[in-house]
Amino acid sequence: MTNFALYFLTLHGKIRAASNHQIMKKGIHPTSYRFVVFKDMSNGYSFLSRSSAASKENVKWEDGKEYPLIKLEISNTSHPFFTGKNMLVDTAGRIDKFKKRYEKKTK
Repeated sequence: MTNFALYFLTLHGKIRAASNHQIMKKGIHPTSYRFVVFKDMSNGYSFLSRSSAASKENVKWEDGKEYPLIKLEISNTSHPFFTGKNMLVDTAGRIDKFKKRYEKKTK
């Protein structure tokens, strides 16, 4: 194993070497990373990345190869924080279910 030094920036702007640093634990991270396609179901945006998440569906990507498909309800292309729009994405009718459940019963 090689020795290395960790450095950090203090609040006063000085760079210091970290003492008593711990090395990351071995054997706790997954080893089965592979390329998968993530698809935002609210707007249809897809992107290729690496993941160890399991999937039962496959999709053909732009490069002609077939990759596992992971469906997302929301991503950075549809999230209000990233888009700047204050719109609530209601994919499962959650607001209607809430209103129906808690509306005053008039008899």
